[in-house]
Amino acid sequence: MMDVSKYGIGYFPVPMDEIEWYKKDHIEKAPRWCSVDLRDGNQSLIIPMSLDEKLEFYRMLLKIGFKEIEVGFPAASETEYKLLRTLIENDMIPQDVTIQVLTQCRDHIIRKTFEAVQGAPKAIIHFYNSTSVAQREQVFRMSKEEIMKIATDGAKLVKQLSQEYEGNFLFEYSPESFTGTEMPYAVDVCNAVLDIMQPTPDKPMIINLPATVEMSLPSVYANQIEWCSKHLKYRDSVILSVHTHNDRGTGVADSELAILAGAQRVECCLFGNGERTGNADAITIAMNMYAQGVDPGLDFSDMPEICKTYERLTRMHVNPRQPYAGSLVFAAFSGSHQDAIAKGMRYHEENGKHRWDCPYLLIDPQDVGRTYSADVIRINSQSGQGGVEYVLEQNYGFVLPRQLREDFGYRVKDVSDMLHKELSPHEIYEIFSHTYLNRFSPIDIDDYWYTKDDEGSFEGEVVVNSPQFKGQVHASGNGRLDVLTNAVKEATGLKFTIENYSEHSLDFGSKSRACCYIKLRWDDGRVSWGVGTNTDIIRASGRAMLSAVNELEDGLARPGMHD
Repeated sequence: MMDVSKYGIGYFPVPMDEIEWYKKDHIEKAPRWCSVDLRDGNQSLIIPMSLDEKLEFYRMLLKIGFKEIEVGFPAASETEYKLLRTLIENDMIPQDVTIQVLTQCRDHIIRKTFEAVQGAPKAIIHFYNSTSVAQREQVFRMSKEEIMKIATDGAKLVKQLSQEYEGNFLFEYSPESFTGTEMPYAVDVCNAVLDIMQPTPDKPMIINLPATVEMSLPSVYANQIEWCSKHLKYRDSVILSVHTHNDRGTGVADSELAILAGAQRVECCLFGNGERTGNADAITIAMNMYAQGVDPGLDFSDMPEICKTYERLTRMHVNPRQPYAGSLVFAAFSGSHQDAIAKGMRYHEENGKHRWDCPYLLIDPQDVGRTYSADVIRINSQSGQGGVEYVLEQNYGFVLPRQLREDFGYRVKDVSDMLHKELSPHEIYEIFSHTYLNRFSPIDIDDYWYTKDDEGSFEGEVVVNSPQFKGQVHASGNGRLDVLTNAVKEATGLKFTIENYSEHSLDFGSKSRACCYIKLRWDDGRVSWGVGTNTDIIRASGRAMLSAVNELEDGLARPGMHD
């Protein structure tokens, strides 16, 4: 049995009389973004990236549009140090991009960090120490005063070295394990650091308040962010940043509500990679803004390529249900969902709608490099006729009549259920073709010719090739198709009537094919469908009629219960 008595509230709420963020209902402006994929993300991998892999990942981050990138902990390993020196010495840092390096508030590590970063066009020196009750009591076994001295000593050394080394340095301080720290004490530590660094509006400092361990509801974290924001010194010279983890599964919500509460900057990783349960997912936060009409300033228009590169370099896998990025996030298997999506997309196309509000799809899949035909409507035994029809139309141009759509939908479901698998567009077309399209066996028409009298009636000679009869048949009718139909009846003795006829152009241009759909009603009550294509409309309609006849002859016709 699970023992709930071991747990309780481990965070520190703030007074609610100063809290106002909850009055806002959406994010109005994108924050400053800082990718920590190459540091926090990389150190959490089973096999950390090599130097070449890190460089390729870095180039991908630049392409996406990140302007601040934490490239590593240069004092931690030779690979981290080499990456930083490679970027600097090979002039790989664009003028509008700032690299960020991480260091603990420890003398030799800070010195090694400045040695590694010298020559960078712009660099953020991110220094930190842990401040939580658990860390103070269990790890460091130090008092509040001793922990604050670690922070202030680190700040003094950072400021000193920034004057000794050439470079354009910005500074960031994090009270690590902020969420487990008493809020007044966290603010006191940050303010003590700010007093030393003396930021100005022209040269602000980043104060990063991380959810190193996610310990509360996102609303509680947002309350903490707003309260601290209102009690920090030099507020007009401070860029308030958050770095949220996902221990409770709400890292994205933590970051979003923190922005409402005053956070101006977000540290995050692609796909939520990071320690333990991961960091806040940069893609989800950015695309949530995009879906509400706010430009996130990051470009995820080629999501399939980003997924592919990420998986190859990190050896991690993007969950098929990962918001906006997973292979199944736009896929609809349910029949009712497919029908609504297909109708919605047709409505958008027919009405030239620019504003997106298609049922079941938060954003247009094409905005992130997905395709309607391959990614949206997916067919299995749960699928409906609307989805099946949509796949056939999008991939092959066939626009099925309503009754045929239903008949075909049942056939596809039967095949998927029997094979217990999803069906590809090609497999769906194969079922359609085998059942309905241009079928010339066992009954075929080898040749025909017509004459037309003054009253518009037609006479014709039709060469029928069937198991029952092979030879020329004389037939009449009120049109060419009627002549062919009557000839087949005469030659075979079959009894049916054409109950439904429709047609459309299958292609564009002068050589486009006509497509005809014919439903036959047989004397015993069964129905059968046939589809014919040809550049000649008469030949196309004849092929459709023959295909419907051959569907019955092959035992594929169904009882007329789906009219």
